Amino acid sequence: MKTTIYMVRHGLAPFSLEHELQGGASLSDKGKSDAKRVAELLKNEDIDVIVSSAYHRAKETVSPLAEILEKEIMLYNELIERPIASLNYPVAEEELINGIERSFTDMDYCMPEGETTRQAQERAIPVILQLLSENEGKKLVIGTHGNIMTIILNYFDDKYGFQFWKQTSKPDIYKLEFEENKLHHVERLWSDSEFNG
Repeated sequence: MKTTIYMVRHGLAPFSLEHELQGGASLSDKGKSDAKRVAELLKNEDIDVIVSSAYHRAKETVSPLAEILEKEIMLYNELIERPIASLNYPVAEEELINGIERSFTDMDYCMPEGETTRQAQERAIPVILQLLSENEGKKLVIGTHGNIMTIILNYFDDKYGFQFWKQTSKPDIYKLEFEENKLHHVERLWSDSEFNG
């Protein structure tokens, strides 16, 4: 029986370490506008369940869809973004990107006080497997983040790694089709040119 998960990467939101320690920042005006476009794109997909990372930007990106469909959003702390480095002090963007790249070839690598790919999978994958088991044959939306989304995909198919993460947009939508716990098909639904051109 086919189960479908729509991974919705959050829209644009300002980033700061302080915000991240408090559940992340809210969406920018552009992010809020894009969240409404996400809802328009998915409102006729017969969605049964809406799930999200507990971070504000992920929840806010799927909130317009939840309002249209009159569904609650189930929040999971286990699905929050993976910090590759410490959230207690700033790290240069180039260092972060190099760290992310290395973390997809060495699953046990992270920067000081960060989280490895393996650790992120160990917290997120049990939730994904539980959702697949409890919602077999249904369609789910998951409000997510670029890094943890890639890490989840990587668990099911290791071709999803740094290059995939690098080309994702904010927001972004990927339709994942599963047979039991096996990922059979991935399709990108969000079009940058259609919405942002």
